[in-house]
Amino acid sequence: MIWFIVKRLSMLIPILFGISLLTFLLIRLAPGDPAEAYLRLSHIPPTNQAIQEMNVKLGLDKPLIVQYVDWLGKVVRLDFGISYVSKQPVWDELMLYFPATLQLTITAVILTVCISVPIGIFSALYKGGMFDHLSRILSFVGASMPTFWLGFLFMYFFSIKLDLLPVVGRGSLAHLVLPSLTLAFAYISTYTRLLRTSMLENLHQPFVFYARVRGLQERVIIGRHVLKMALLPVVTAFGMTIGNMLTGAFIVESIFAWPGLGRFFVSALSHRDYPAVQSCILLMGVIFVVCNLLVDIAYGLLDPRIRWKGER
Repeated sequence: MIWFIVKRLSMLIPILFGISLLTFLLIRLAPGDPAEAYLRLSHIPPTNQAIQEMNVKLGLDKPLIVQYVDWLGKVVRLDFGISYVSKQPVWDELMLYFPATLQLTITAVILTVCISVPIGIFSALYKGGMFDHLSRILSFVGASMPTFWLGFLFMYFFSIKLDLLPVVGRGSLAHLVLPSLTLAFAYISTYTRLLRTSMLENLHQPFVFYARVRGLQERVIIGRHVLKMALLPVVTAFGMTIGNMLTGAFIVESIFAWPGLGRFFVSALSHRDYPAVQSCILLMGVIFVVCNLLVDIAYGLLDPRIRWKGER
């Protein structure tokens, strides 16, 4: 297992290098002049002379490869530059807003697992029953609703009409309920159907028949064998989901005025705060890759065949 993990870690190096290169090039291809944007945000008239001086100050007069090497060297030391808007280090800004986004995402992940796994299991075990039909309706409704519309619907119903939960902001646990439920609702629908389908496929596998012939109890067969194999495709999709939740949180944060990385990114994008935008994209890419690494490790733990193949 150690060699399997080491191989996966070694594959991260070229991937992270490619992410940093794409992030650097994409922000350079964006319309607008960073030096002019910096001057306008600093309330300095963007004359030709001022733009030239600012290009020298920001290092934008150097060749592109030199700019990339300098930037990458600073990023390795967690130096993401200075924000054009706040004039503060971008890393400090990220660490200020990222915990709120992480809190929202983790809560949504917990809700997704705690709700979709039991519903998916019981839908498969009682296929064709009333519970299965209700879960199918829930899945179809959840998968077809846009996140922003669902957020406003929850806000109108639970906050305005019933006055049960706060509308916007971050504070108590009550402030976390609506944003996290909005973020998790579509994924609950997806994983309920995915786990149900995977459970039904594995219930008809030969190993289930032989386990019953050996006299194993049904709860042991379901819990130790069928569920373990049924979770493999769910775990694979779940690694992609965490990254998608982090980016999807940007919309939810804007709806509920959640002071997270999403609002910071939208504000930086509207003000053309290039260091902040570049750092947010890079951070999201790194998190996405790390989540997929954790999924690979979890896959190897769940199915030894994958681990042995990777080791060979």
